[in-house]
Amino acid sequence: MSTKGPVSEFIEKYYLHFNAATVVDAAAEYKVQLEKGSKMLVSLAGAMSTAELGKIFAEMIRQDKVQIVSCTGANLEEDIMNLVAHSHYKRIPNYRDLTPQDEWDLLEKGLNRVTDTCIPEDTAFRRLQKHIFKIWKDAEEKGERYFPHEYMYKMLLSGVLEEYYEIDLKDSWMYAAAEKNLPIVVPGWEDSTMGNIFASYVMKGELKASTMKSGIEYMTYLADWYAKNSKDGIGFFQIGGGIAGDFPICVVPMLYQDMEMTEIPFWSYFCQISDSTTSYGSYSGAVPNEKITWGKLDIDTPKFIIESDATIVAPLVFASILNM
Repeated sequence: MSTKGPVSEFIEKYYLHFNAATVVDAAAEYKVQLEKGSKMLVSLAGAMSTAELGKIFAEMIRQDKVQIVSCTGANLEEDIMNLVAHSHYKRIPNYRDLTPQDEWDLLEKGLNRVTDTCIPEDTAFRRLQKHIFKIWKDAEEKGERYFPHEYMYKMLLSGVLEEYYEIDLKDSWMYAAAEKNLPIVVPGWEDSTMGNIFASYVMKGELKASTMKSGIEYMTYLADWYAKNSKDGIGFFQIGGGIAGDFPICVVPMLYQDMEMTEIPFWSYFCQISDSTTSYGSYSGAVPNEKITWGKLDIDTPKFIIESDATIVAPLVFASILNM
């Protein structure tokens, strides 16, 4: 048994009630799931990669604490952008005070703002575009088709980006995932910078849309993975809301109801971190108990809701799981 580090000891001593206590409980049950042989899916919504979650999430991947990821196209690419252009990012601590003119000035400087951090277009977007286009084109000329994350893996493992590295490679969760060939699903990938760029090449006639595998293919890929890996349970750790979480959690009712695989197990664990309250026009993800009615969670599935900022909470949960 690993000795607990200072972060784990701190939260167990002081995080005793309300959302704080749920952080400890959710982390403890996550570890129980792994100890009994369950696998874990982690979904990433929001700007978690730009928030540099990779500094701890990469270690979760290396230590086999996560077996599959569902993420937005932005999180897929922004971890790599941070890897190759970190020194060119600009932090805006007073972002709440910016005027429309201030925002326009950032645009003219090629700085795209994500809350308090601006991603540089020339060194981040275009640096990736130059290399990923060659990989897309090469696959097309060979008559090959891959998923968005597989193209990213090819680019990372090829070494073409090494000359640009600006952070410690161990802090890139995408590189850690590429080394393990970790399964990833990226629903709605078209809603990302690289997705937009790929679409532009299709519109210009330089690439075929079919060179990129589709969202339906991602769903069938996930369904096949779930069916093969769910014998001892698969847990679901959801960061944020939206498609990154809603897409993969539907795989269980699809297999059970639509494929009539009535022996398929429910998700064995569920935790969601969000600072958005569920309401008619707010956070679209259903709270855990509602998911029971959709055939996603069982009555006895351990369920946790942490209503807080994921950039604060997720590193604490992961640190506890890693006994840091």
